[in-house]
Amino acid sequence: TIVVLTTFDQNEYIYRALRTGAAGFLLKDAPSSRLIAAVRAAATGDSLIEPSITQRLVERFVEPVAAPGVPAQLEQLTERELDVLRLITRGLSNAEIAAEMVVAEATVKTHVARILTKLDVRDRVQAVVVAYETGFVGRGGA
Repeated sequence: TIVVLTTFDQNEYIYRALRTGAAGFLLKDAPSSRLIAAVRAAATGDSLIEPSITQRLVERFVEPVAAPGVPAQLEQLTERELDVLRLITRGLSNAEIAAEMVVAEATVKTHVARILTKLDVRDRVQAVVVAYETGFVGRGGA
């Protein structure tokens, strides 16, 4: 499992790293808490990508579909899971989501696991792509 820590914020480096299986991609000025979160995420099979990079990736590869309400593909998610998904699309780690929602990190992990299962995706990045593809969140973020 690889977590890339780099000074290069260039799309070609990001795409190459992700294509070759990197589980995380952070810029060298990322706070140490985010680096620790990325290493922990990679160790558990998750991924953590710098929020600004996640936004660029999604904008490049996904055309959002405008749809009112909750898209059919996301109807099986609870309101709380939808809240967690919105925060995931902003690039927040489990710890950051827990702080934002004022819940335990273990609770967030449970919500994330249920989201991945219900959406039939393998990781957070794929969940973000689904959120954008369905129009659940737009180019401006959640």
